[in-house]
Amino acid sequence: MVGALKGIRQPDPGGDGEGQEETKTRPPYFTWPLLSSTPAGLPSSHHQRCGPSDATKGVFVALLGGGLSAGFVGPFSRMAYQSSHLPSLELLIFRCLFHLPIALLLKFRGDPLLGPPDVRVRAFLHAVLNVLSIGCAYSAVQVVPAGNAVTVRKGSSTVCSALLALCLESQGLGGYAWCGLFGSTLGLIIIVGPGVGTLQEGTTGLYMALGYILAFLGGLALSLGLQVYRSLRFPSCLPTVAFLFGLVGIIVCVPGLFVLQTPVIPQDVLSWSCVVAVGLLALVSFICVSYAVTKAHPALVCALLHSEVVVALILQYYVLYEAVAPTDIMGAGVVLGSIAIITAQNLSCEKKGQ
Repeated sequence: MVGALKGIRQPDPGGDGEGQEETKTRPPYFTWPLLSSTPAGLPSSHHQRCGPSDATKGVFVALLGGGLSAGFVGPFSRMAYQSSHLPSLELLIFRCLFHLPIALLLKFRGDPLLGPPDVRVRAFLHAVLNVLSIGCAYSAVQVVPAGNAVTVRKGSSTVCSALLALCLESQGLGGYAWCGLFGSTLGLIIIVGPGVGTLQEGTTGLYMALGYILAFLGGLALSLGLQVYRSLRFPSCLPTVAFLFGLVGIIVCVPGLFVLQTPVIPQDVLSWSCVVAVGLLALVSFICVSYAVTKAHPALVCALLHSEVVVALILQYYVLYEAVAPTDIMGAGVVLGSIAIITAQNLSCEKKGQ
């Protein structure tokens, strides 16, 4: 009996060989695939947070920084002209002066002022197109109502940007985006249509027609400039093009001012206040639009800039005391609805590792 019991192998306190091997290979803690290994309430290194997508950033920067700030530029330009008959080229020169201090930032960062040699020609072309666009816009504001001039310029820039992006970059748009573009363009037509259809005969009507043509050309130049900017790819692109805009504007407008127009030195505080406000707000709008067009479709950016039209119409009525027709109010409502559609369609988030 005792021998039989001795023949039975007793379990080893330390475990047999197989048991020891199993113990060694077994992980010290059991992990369940359906449960998180990190207790609730404790931070995790693999935590994911949701942030706005590039399209959403572009939409809000274009809407809040580009459109709203630019809406004050047209009425303030008209106030400066009415107060001291400040020529459009002289106002553009003052605006360009606010861009020149950006050279200090480029020097501090060690970047070339004129950009890398391989993209320098396109950077100068972008500056020339923007100077042409702003010059046409300022000239149009002086002969036609500020709201109508802004409306024509923004409408032409939106349509031309959509066509250029479709032809040059083969960038398509979704159904909601096309709906927003169509609605915003329709709103602009409602605003400016009655004014164009009732042009006066004679010299006054000719000048107003010329103003609308200049506004259209300004929008076309703006859309071309945005397409050129999207092709620029280097680290200091935004400050470089901002500085080049000021440099080219000074070089082009100073001789043109003495040849085509008569320089005027503002004498009152109102004119100087308008000049400073135009320079600062235009600089903010320029930077925001240039940033937004790299994040979102250029046609959508131009459509969101239609908020400038609504702001200009409000200032036209309450500050300049110019009449606002019922069609202007109806068109502004259509524009705001279209902006809401475009904004809602581009609201999205993307997960980023923290």
